[in-house]
Amino acid sequence: MDYASDFESILPDYPVKLANFEGPLDLLLHLIKKNEVDVYDIPIVLLTEQYLQYLDLMQELDLDVAGEFLVMAASLIHIKSRTLVPRIEAGVESEEEEDPRDALVRRLLEHQKFKAAAELLHERETIRSAQWTRPDGRVEDIAGEPFERELEIDLFSLLQAFQAVIARTKNRSGLVLPAAVVPIETRIEQLLERLFEVDAIGFEELFDGAASRGDILTTFLALLEMIRLKLVRVLQAETFGPIRVYKRARPADAPDPKPMGENRA
Repeated sequence: MDYASDFESILPDYPVKLANFEGPLDLLLHLIKKNEVDVYDIPIVLLTEQYLQYLDLMQELDLDVAGEFLVMAASLIHIKSRTLVPRIEAGVESEEEEDPRDALVRRLLEHQKFKAAAELLHERETIRSAQWTRPDGRVEDIAGEPFERELEIDLFSLLQAFQAVIARTKNRSGLVLPAAVVPIETRIEQLLERLFEVDAIGFEELFDGAASRGDILTTFLALLEMIRLKLVRVLQAETFGPIRVYKRARPADAPDPKPMGENRA
C-alpha cells in the first residue's frame, strides 16, 4: 500500500464508524447547551449555521454520517427560511399560526427526557463498577481512593474540542508539510506507545508535534478508532471541561480491528 499519497486519498478508504454514534437531535442539544440558550426559544439561524459546520467536519473526517443528519439539515434550513420570511395571508399575519420551531422543540424535549434517563442509569452503573462490597456488606472504593466523577465524553464534545485544535493551527506560521502521510494504523500504535508510559494524557497533547492539517486529522481519526476498538476511554469531569484520554484493558467484547490493506469502503 502506498502511504506516500496525499491525505485526501486516505479518508475514503478509512471511514470511522462508532457504535455509540449520536444522532442529529443529540447534536442540536449539544449546541443548545454550548450556546447556553433556551430550548423553548431556539436561535434557529445560529444553530443552523453551527449544525452545518459540524456536519461539514464530520463529512471531511468521513465519519459514518447517517442520512438522518442530512434530513435534519434540510429541516433546519426550511425552518430558518420560514422564520426569516413569515407567512402573511391577506396582508395580516395570523397570530394563531404555529411557530415553525415548535415541532422541533417538542422533539428535542422528548429526546432530552429519554437522554437524561439513560445518562442517569449510565452514571449509576459507572459509580457501581468503581466500588466493591466487603464480606460484611460494607461498600468501599477500589484501592481505598474516592471515586472521581468523570464520565464518558460524547462525540460532539470531542468534535468541539477538535475544532479548537484546528483553529489554533490556523494561527501558526511556518508549518512544514510532511513528505508522506502517516497511516492511521501507525498513528494508533504511536498513541498507544505514549499511553503505555502514563496513565492518561490530555486531549490537546495528542496533537503535539502535528506538522500539518493532515497530521491533525489523522490523529483525531486514530483516536476515534481507538474508542471504537475500546482501547481507550475519553473522560470529562465537567461539561466543556478538560478532556483526558485513559488507556484501558481491552475487554473481551471489543470489536476486532480490520487488517491493514483490507478494503474498508
